[in-house]
Amino acid sequence: MRISKASLYALLLHKPYSHQNLVVLSRRRVISCALSMALLVSTLYVLWPSDPDLKIVGLKLRRIKVHPVPPVTVDISMLLTLQVRNADVYFMDLGAVNVAVAYRGKMLGHVRSKEVHVRARGSSHVDADVEFAGISVLPELVLLLEDVAKGIVPFDTVSHTSGQLGVFFFHFPMKVTNYLLPLT
Repeated sequence: MRISKASLYALLLHKPYSHQNLVVLSRRRVISCALSMALLVSTLYVLWPSDPDLKIVGLKLRRIKVHPVPPVTVDISMLLTLQVRNADVYFMDLGAVNVAVAYRGKMLGHVRSKEVHVRARGSSHVDADVEFAGISVLPELVLLLEDVAKGIVPFDTVSHTSGQLGVFFFHFPMKVTNYLLPLT
């Protein structure tokens, strides 16, 4: 069987395959990649840290001292009991927590607590000392009443703490400085 020159040239010039790289994915590979991505995303969602939930469960007044010499100032000392709820899968060991509290740019006082251990997916009660010293009564009282009438009291806070986060027997150091402006 003899092939003519024209049909030979036609066969040689015909390109049955393109020069592109073709990637063929099997159904098994697509499903395994999708499951791997879903597992990675769900693991990150579970392990991503969230803020602990704080709730005031007790407030006990220790002392009030009024300084009548103009300007009239007040010193207040209180014991504050907080419930700290941890919704994450790791425990928290926090060192001393210090919080400075200001109102409209004027320092009111500070809150201090001792070391705290909060279990994973658990809660703990924390006792904190609240000290407000030298609060001017008249200027802040008018502004405070206005803010309460509006429904928003703009407290400024700066928090400092250090400690550890842990999962099983792994411990990760943590140091936090948090600025909240304003706290309502």
